[in-house]
Amino acid sequence: MRHVRHSSPFFVLLLALALVAAACGGGGSSNTSSNAASNANVPAGGTLVVGAEQEPDCMDWIGSCSGSSWGYWITNVETTPHAYNVVKMGAGWGYQPSNLITGEADLKTSPQQVVTYHINPAAKWSDGQPITAHDFKYIWSQIVNGSDIYDTTGYANIQSVDDSNPSTPVVTFKTNYADWKSLFGGQYGLMPSHLLEGKDRDKETADGYTWSGGPWMMPPGSWQKGTQVTLVPNPNYWGTKPKLDKIVYKFITDTSAEFQAFKANETMIIYPQPQPDAVDQIKAGIPGVNQYFTDQTGNLEALWFNNGKAPFNDVKVRQAWGYALDRTAIVNRLFGPLGVKTPINTINPTILAAYADPTAWAQYTLDLGKVTQLMTSDGWTKGADGIWAKGGQKFTAEIRSTTGNKRRELTEQILQQQLQAAGFPLTINNAKAGDLFGSILPKGDYEVALYAQVLTSFSPSNCPIQCANNIPTAANQFSGQNWGRINVPQLTTLYTKVDTDLNESDRMAANKQADPIGADNNVALPVDPLPNILLWSKKIAGPVGDNPIMGPFFNSNLWGLSQ
Repeated sequence: MRHVRHSSPFFVLLLALALVAAACGGGGSSNTSSNAASNANVPAGGTLVVGAEQEPDCMDWIGSCSGSSWGYWITNVETTPHAYNVVKMGAGWGYQPSNLITGEADLKTSPQQVVTYHINPAAKWSDGQPITAHDFKYIWSQIVNGSDIYDTTGYANIQSVDDSNPSTPVVTFKTNYADWKSLFGGQYGLMPSHLLEGKDRDKETADGYTWSGGPWMMPPGSWQKGTQVTLVPNPNYWGTKPKLDKIVYKFITDTSAEFQAFKANETMIIYPQPQPDAVDQIKAGIPGVNQYFTDQTGNLEALWFNNGKAPFNDVKVRQAWGYALDRTAIVNRLFGPLGVKTPINTINPTILAAYADPTAWAQYTLDLGKVTQLMTSDGWTKGADGIWAKGGQKFTAEIRSTTGNKRRELTEQILQQQLQAAGFPLTINNAKAGDLFGSILPKGDYEVALYAQVLTSFSPSNCPIQCANNIPTAANQFSGQNWGRINVPQLTTLYTKVDTDLNESDRMAANKQADPIGADNNVALPVDPLPNILLWSKKIAGPVGDNPIMGPFFNSNLWGLSQ
């Protein structure tokens, strides 16, 4: 998962809904590999300027600095080859082989899991060198043997990568990994071993890179930090080459400013977080603009408790907070105009409904009597000032989120009001996204945080963020993703099964079973699915649309600009 940030029937669609659900990682139609799709009918030339809400901290995609969803959406997907893409399939989404490989990989499950890929002989890096099995071996080795790695999930299950046949990497697993189609792609993609091997990978890539294995590439100096990053067509791409001359992603981190730039035609497409002022303006309508909204996303926004630190290392306190809050009122205030009026009651994003118990957290509704019952049974007493205290110490808690996010600031203010009424004073101490996700959360320097988990594969990703073995510590260089320090043995057992069982129905059952266990312990409190909003000028030609995993720019090689 990264961190930020089929529509539901009740969803409000304003103005023109011009979504064409296309395949990702280089473009395509809903059921066709993006690289086989055509852009023959779109105009050639022109520069597309995109408003990007977040600047990546780095472009070393496997380093711990790479947690930004925006970095993944605007450069990783466009420049790194992925074995599988996530594409629209009927009413849902699923994996499809990309044009990196010739078709479905061969899967052997006994006596151990072995996956054999067949690389497309046309696949090559931007310097003309072929993409080979050694590139698969290189990225695996870097992830499992490197330092300061963002997430080793899945790759740590691999025993070996046989690259003896350059066109046929053979991956043997020491422990089964069910979501194997997310590997050698997913949140990372491949890197060119012939350019990076023997060098400091992080140093070579962190500030951008000029190589590419996708339809777009970054020319030298294209990342102007604090301002923009520019992509140009990769002339050696073996799939459908872009028609646009370039795409410029302008970093406008304030949603209100981003929205104003869009209305002033300074940008032509934006993917804003649903901030209240933007939602109000969208509702009023914007001439010459296509708009798309959905709550069927890969996002999950929640209150993420630090289960390993007071006061939230106490399960009764976590449960009491669940009854101290009116989540329905919060969601209505934030997203009601877009048709999202009820909180999410599972720890799984809405696009993974088949793996979820959608009512697991439904027990947590505003009930101050229940708050009193839980707190008094835990030795807390309420003082004359209405504040809970225990052992002579008054209750205090601090929430952390990203600075400058007006919606989250509003959410925190609502939380403050509701929690104060229940006897829980709350202070706000927000931080820059890079500091929050790069240091504060991994090192456990927080009590409760408000942010969204964002899927980068079409599979439940709960073990990385909830299994006890993924708790970041000094010993593992704080590389684990279980920032909440969740340590519930039943959850670790079930989520490990979800990650390792190759029987899909058994995986679904285990993940559903875990939901109510997480809810009973209230390890985190789900709030909303963080709806996706996509706005684009009607001058953009081609199949513009959202992809809940790989973002809205996944098929930008199929776009053009009308004059």
